[in-house]
Amino acid sequence: MNPTDDGWLSIAQCASLACLLEATTPKPGNVHRGADFEDLCFNDFVVSAVAIGPAMESAQQRGVGCAILEAISATRSLVPTNTNLGCILLIAPLAAVPPELPLDQGIRAVLASLTPSDAAQVYQAISIATPGGLGHVEEMDVHDSAPSDLIQAMRHAAERDLVARQYSNGFTDVLNHVVPWLMEGQAEGWSLTTAIIHTHLRLMAEFPDSLIARKCGAGVAQEAAERAKHVLAGGRPGDRSFQRGLTDLDFWLRSDGHRRNPGTSADLIAAGLFAALRERKLISPFQ
Repeated sequence: MNPTDDGWLSIAQCASLACLLEATTPKPGNVHRGADFEDLCFNDFVVSAVAIGPAMESAQQRGVGCAILEAISATRSLVPTNTNLGCILLIAPLAAVPPELPLDQGIRAVLASLTPSDAAQVYQAISIATPGGLGHVEEMDVHDSAPSDLIQAMRHAAERDLVARQYSNGFTDVLNHVVPWLMEGQAEGWSLTTAIIHTHLRLMAEFPDSLIARKCGAGVAQEAAERAKHVLAGGRPGDRSFQRGLTDLDFWLRSDGHRRNPGTSADLIAAGLFAALRERKLISPFQ
């Protein structure tokens, strides 16, 4: 967990800091330091962020599946509820890219190298995490035995799950949308917190949140996307209309027992933050 030779963050530190930044930012509908759920609090996410660091550091040497399983096991030894399965599934392949390669060049090779053992370990990790709202499907169900080809299983789920979609499209949404959007926000002179909130809204608007869809149906996920678009159309961060729209969206997302929690969007934010930290693309990430 030591910094790199030139003093920058290690992979473990990038992973933990990315998850901390995501959890700390007051994104609409999510847990943050000013808003807990009945069964999940901000401290659970803080502890989880620290827990995954060593496993992410070992992803390149020990493999993606092993890193995912170890990170989930470490988390569940400290936190009784699933806090970070999506984040771990997204960060582990990125953490496994050799440090000398840019992520957009190295991630496809990492995904192509996944083995049946990786698939078995990922399915075991999902079983341990016991995420909510997964349901059952006829093929490649996560409740069944692990397939030999993890990418094939992810392709089957890609239409209904944005995390799975990253495995099938080479993390395009994370690397070509989330990271540039974060950088655009900072180029506007916004704080990193504001850039994260704005990026979260853009994600919700562009890609209806798949956790909301699983828990509440595709129609509710689409409504959440339309509401996010309405906030974005209200002006720039800091404008009164933007802030009023953001508050209204947050209230609506929380008003159904947190079932409208845009958790998959938050997972992609964490992965984008990890990628941006790893590639040193954030301005003043510690402010």
